[in-house]
Amino acid sequence: MMREMGIQGRIKRRYISTTPSQHNNRIYPNLLKDRVVTGINQVWCADITYIRILNGFVYLAVLIDVYSRKIVGYASGKTLSPKLTITALKMAIATRNTNNLIHHSDQGIPYSCKDYLKILKDNGIRIRMSGKGNPYDNAFIESFIKTLKQEEVYLWQDKTFAEVIARIPYFIEDVYKKRLHSSLGYRPPEEYKRLLAENASQECIMAKTISV
Repeated sequence: MMREMGIQGRIKRRYISTTPSQHNNRIYPNLLKDRVVTGINQVWCADITYIRILNGFVYLAVLIDVYSRKIVGYASGKTLSPKLTITALKMAIATRNTNNLIHHSDQGIPYSCKDYLKILKDNGIRIRMSGKGNPYDNAFIESFIKTLKQEEVYLWQDKTFAEVIARIPYFIEDVYKKRLHSSLGYRPPEEYKRLLAENASQECIMAKTISV
């Protein structure tokens, strides 16, 4: 029936690991399984994915705020190196409060190398990592990557590095941040973050009024 109606099915692609985990770097425990996140900048999840182009791959490093589902940092490049993840991390730190923050990632070299860990420690960020070879421990960022692939990468099928570099920021800044999330009460991340700020401001005003 699909063939007769000219409908083409979307094939589910198998999971492929993009971050090598064969190393002697320190591995940090995963302590997020039973943790309840109650506000923004409590937990960031980080991961890397790849985008296939005609002559190779484009790699994308992303950090997401677990509570608001907002992408707080990202970077694209032609090689899978710590420089990619460090660029995304610095972008996030530049615009966010890192007090009492947990950074969660896989055990790959780009996240366990000394330069990346030093930035986390210098900013007082606690470090947590998923179980080896288990993408489900980092489900929040995996959900974003799935959405990115289905709603952007597979639809547009960009052929060159320049095309990907041009479209990824558009998807993150203009499309994804307006996307409704059931976990946020069917609000987009940007609106949800603004609502949280307004509620916090009102609570602060009420507290001052009561104290007076």
